[in-house]
Amino acid sequence: MNKPILIHMKILIPLLFIALLGCARTIDKDHSTKDISKDISNISKNISNIPEKVEIATFAGGCFWCMESAFQETAGVYEVISGYTGGTKDNPTYEEVSSGKTGHLESIQVYYDPSKLNYNDILDIFWHQINPTDDGGQFVDRGTQYSTAIFYNDEKQKELAEISLQKLENSGRYDKPIVTPILPLKKFFPAEEYHQDYFEKNPLKYKTYRHFSGRDQYIEKTWGKTTPNKDELKAKLTPLQYKVTQEDGTEPAFNNKYWDNHEEGIYVDVVSGEALFSSTDKFESGTGWPSFTKPIDKDAVTEKKDKKLFFTRTEIRSSEGDSHLGHVFDDGPEPTGLRYCINSAALRFIAKDDLAKEGYGEYLSLFEK
Repeated sequence: MNKPILIHMKILIPLLFIALLGCARTIDKDHSTKDISKDISNISKNISNIPEKVEIATFAGGCFWCMESAFQETAGVYEVISGYTGGTKDNPTYEEVSSGKTGHLESIQVYYDPSKLNYNDILDIFWHQINPTDDGGQFVDRGTQYSTAIFYNDEKQKELAEISLQKLENSGRYDKPIVTPILPLKKFFPAEEYHQDYFEKNPLKYKTYRHFSGRDQYIEKTWGKTTPNKDELKAKLTPLQYKVTQEDGTEPAFNNKYWDNHEEGIYVDVVSGEALFSSTDKFESGTGWPSFTKPIDKDAVTEKKDKKLFFTRTEIRSSEGDSHLGHVFDDGPEPTGLRYCINSAALRFIAKDDLAKEGYGEYLSLFEK
């Protein structure tokens, strides 16, 4: 893969397979780095359209292709730039950085909307993508140029990063010390154009590389797998429930189970059972789907960019089960002004009188007057 690199026998065969596919990270020799401007204004990503009220977070987490994709698909993130920082050489090339002689790390800069995401949210995404106990690189990519780091822009980011690291250290999740340093950001150099949005430009090569890199396997082992496999889900769910939750489908409007349900109770993920929405926040939107002004808890759902149509929408998924639920729009009533438009097929309704016996007694307080 990258050079220099140490190849373990247990991944040797997969790496040879990648090489046959032309998927190794050194395949981009046809892109001449000397012809590619390193000025951020000249890369294809147009950051000039990003609003003034934007915050920037900078991280190193090994392969910047993988780190970029993790943040780029998060709602509230305007743009992610792959690049290099932490070293001494101005305007380094990819070949120079990958040699390990510049002191630079493969890094990303995340441009995000502070009204939708805070720095703690960004840190949480970062920690979930890396092995913070490895000081020799990340996964298949070996060398200090692929090591991890948090680069702070100001004292507030530094403080929050230190608190976040300490919290993770105290969690007992790792059996080795966390070695990810928290460092001041000096200067960030954007990577060559062909590295930007690599996961979108070269999806097959990216997915194959990522699979055999070991990153996803480590993430699942460390943070857990929250959903059953496909066969288990197909046995558990109706065809419509499976299509909606697992294949991002949409059920018919006005012809679904809960669009006009007025009973008191909560709505849980049909897959994982996690509590999502309450009837106290449900309203008649006129759309033909169950609509809510907010989830029971903001951490109960996650947001992702949905570019399947001719415009970008904000998809809503359950945090634990990762089920597709629906979308959120900004045309709802007060107090939030939001409309969480949710598929009935993604939900199971539990009436208020049944909450205790079904193990959801803690939510009875939602209905106290």
